[in-house]
Amino acid sequence: MADDVTGVTAPRVPGLHADLQADLHTGLHLGEAVVRVLRGRLPEVATHTVATIIVEVPSYTGALRGSMGDNIEAAVQMALGGFLELAAHSADADPSTPLDATVQAAYGLGRGEARSGRSMDALLAAYRVGARVAWREMAQAAAEAGMGSSTMAQFAELVFAYIDELSAASVAGHSDELSTSGRVRARLLERLGHQLLTGAGDEALATSAESAGWPVPRTLTAVLLPAAEVRRPLSGLGPDVLPVGEDLPGLPAPAGEVGELSLLLVPDVEGRDRRRLLRLLGGGFAVVGPARPWAQARASYLRAVRTLELVASRGLPPGPVDSERHLADLVVGADPDALADLRAAVLAPLAAHRPATAERLAETLRSWLLHQGRREAVAADLHVHAQTVRYRMGQLRELYGEALDDPHTVLELVLALHGSPATTLVEVARR
Repeated sequence: MADDVTGVTAPRVPGLHADLQADLHTGLHLGEAVVRVLRGRLPEVATHTVATIIVEVPSYTGALRGSMGDNIEAAVQMALGGFLELAAHSADADPSTPLDATVQAAYGLGRGEARSGRSMDALLAAYRVGARVAWREMAQAAAEAGMGSSTMAQFAELVFAYIDELSAASVAGHSDELSTSGRVRARLLERLGHQLLTGAGDEALATSAESAGWPVPRTLTAVLLPAAEVRRPLSGLGPDVLPVGEDLPGLPAPAGEVGELSLLLVPDVEGRDRRRLLRLLGGGFAVVGPARPWAQARASYLRAVRTLELVASRGLPPGPVDSERHLADLVVGADPDALADLRAAVLAPLAAHRPATAERLAETLRSWLLHQGRREAVAADLHVHAQTVRYRMGQLRELYGEALDDPHTVLELVLALHGSPATTLVEVARR
């Protein structure tokens, strides 16, 4: 039967081996007196079995008390009672009916133990202890009822083979539950990741997080990186990272330069932890968005995408890119058409000069604005003499006049001259 959300199909419950069924059906003959004594002792055997498991297997110390302990005692009685029923009527009974029920129950026990968080080692230890106690008490009862030594040996062999089969069914159930629940959780986390990227509402996000058993963080940070390199940082990021590997919305074409990209949504990496994240990404290419409240992870992703577009236009760097170090570039480039119009307007005075002269003047003006008119700093930045800076600024004052002292004009010039080579700016000015 397939799960509606995940498409996971429940596995077939294993059955007892055919040779054990055949041996139980034909090989063991218990007298009615022995069966009656054994059946009468089953409640006591079950009680002692559970009590010993509680003492000897630490994982069950507090788990098998109260109603849970009563249920396990009933299961032990059912398992041993099914065996006795088959052994008592070996010539007449259908060997599959009682054993199928007990195998199903053992399989279900294994799945339940996995859901409870107990390990397979704990489950197997419980079976070993249970088999020892059950056999000791059943053997004592059988001997008191007059069972002969040869029958006792055969009885012991088949009892332990039967318990081994039940143990194997429980182990299969335990493994299937872990496998199935792992696939289910992966699907649920994938769905949650895509809901975050598409802007689902808070209620839907909270429901999906609860269904996936995902602890809700304060913030999420988007990390775009090549799909082939996703596994590299995962081991150092903790178990609650949300990998979102396919169908990323709005991913730009330049992503092809580094191959297919995947997205990680990383919980709670701010301040010092953000620096650790960047170190963890190492020398591989990646783009790290800002930390945002977890339900607003889409904003971090979109910032990472815009940063990817920005750095791709200039040539992808080899290492991780911190979007926080490109905020000015992102702001200036938010409306390319408006930026182009601004550049054309405020750089128009340069168009009167030859390209080489206009380029030098644009470089000087940008440096002069950034260094707040400190001539020596501008000269060091441009690797020219301070007198050269003075001469060029004289030319610029002739072009711009008192506008160079106007705060609004200065702001427009800073924005227009930011982030592009001087040759590009001169070409814009000449249009």
